[in-house]
Amino acid sequence: MLKKTVPLALLLLIGSAAAEAQVAIRIGPPAPIVERYGPPPRPGYVWQSGYHRWNGRRYVWTAGHWGRPPRPGATWVPGDYDHRGDGYYFHRGYWR
Repeated sequence: MLKKTVPLALLLLIGSAAAEAQVAIRIGPPAPIVERYGPPPRPGYVWQSGYHRWNGRRYVWTAGHWGRPPRPGATWVPGDYDHRGDGYYFHRGYWR
């Protein structure tokens, strides 16, 4: 019996395309919540601030956390929303 398989490269391509899909949100995000945090758990850790995430019906707060940079000298660029003609779009935070 012949089995049909999908090449791994194709699955990865489809998965990454889905991860990059953006949804226009008609309602702008609320103001960020001011988070209080103490000192880092270890030297070199960076605070990655929380953000409002759209869950398909409303915004929900995702709390910030301490993160370890992937390499020396990396800086955290927080996620944010930008407003274009048809709605608001979220851009995830990333290490630069």
